[in-house]
Amino acid sequence: MRRAVALAARGLGSTSPNPVVGCVITDASGTVVGEGWHERAGGPHAEVHALRRAGAAARGGTAYVTLEPCDHTGRTGPCTRALLEAGVTRVRYAVSDPDPRAAGGGATLRAAGIDAEGGLLAEEAEAGNAAWLTSVRLGRPHVTWKYAATLDGRSAAADGSSRWITSAESRADVHRLRAECDAVLVGGGTLREDDPHLAVRGVDGATQPLRIALDTRAGLRPTARILDDAAPTLLVVGEDADTGHLPGVELLRVPLHEGRVVIAGLLERLQARGLRSLLLEGGPTLAGAFLRAGAVDRVVGYLAPALLGAGPAALAGAGIENVSDALRLDITEAVRIGPDLRITAVPTVRTPLKEH
Repeated sequence: MRRAVALAARGLGSTSPNPVVGCVITDASGTVVGEGWHERAGGPHAEVHALRRAGAAARGGTAYVTLEPCDHTGRTGPCTRALLEAGVTRVRYAVSDPDPRAAGGGATLRAAGIDAEGGLLAEEAEAGNAAWLTSVRLGRPHVTWKYAATLDGRSAAADGSSRWITSAESRADVHRLRAECDAVLVGGGTLREDDPHLAVRGVDGATQPLRIALDTRAGLRPTARILDDAAPTLLVVGEDADTGHLPGVELLRVPLHEGRVVIAGLLERLQARGLRSLLLEGGPTLAGAFLRAGAVDRVVGYLAPALLGAGPAALAGAGIENVSDALRLDITEAVRIGPDLRITAVPTVRTPLKEH
């Protein structure tokens, strides 16, 4: 099952709006005879890939799957039928499918005489499929806030300069993060100050994420790098914004509350587009707005071994007034990336999404 979890991760960034799933088939003696993962939306599911590689050796064997085999016909047939036709006699899956349209595969297999059980390495499989599970359970995309800072928490120097706080190795790792997400989002301040490009570079076979610019007054310059053809771009603007200087740019017009985008409403619209994972790339005000709305599911911080002593902090406007209001996090990973430290953490308590 741990191998199946690793296989599932290969589909990150290319399966939306479907989940990432991995599958390993062993024969009757326990020897691995087939492996597969869900490679792209609309394509064969992980079980089908693994069964094709196993061939006749799957008969009498066991299937290890990270998500309960689906029991419905969509763009592909039900995986329960594929497993039954292949003659598999045991199925172990990690996470029960929370989508009512596809759930019930375990019960169908058991009714057909298959020894099927769920829960094996469920926590590991849940972590690997967090984006899709969040989307199904909460009705919005899974949100990761990425930031880079010095050890004293500064995202830029006192004069506003910020290139480059972290190392080339960390910046390359950010491209991996982008490649694993459906969309990358920046705010108007970052657009004006940094003119970011946001496309994935240096990741073989990557599906380019949707680049989203949150620019309520449509102040984006027509020459902005985010408008090139390296990846698709969506500009989020207020309902009355003048966009005549941006012909051909895809727009998402949204209502504003006190001049600001309502985060809950924006996420609802992005969910409806089929987006299941969103990466926040800047800046501190945008991150604060998402945190204040209760809409950050994971934090990835790149900390450089440097001190600035002054300059903007990595986070601003999160609505936290005292220590008792602090958003507490569980660190799930801490690794060296070149000279830097990458820390990944998730909130200890999931807060309800706020409308404003």
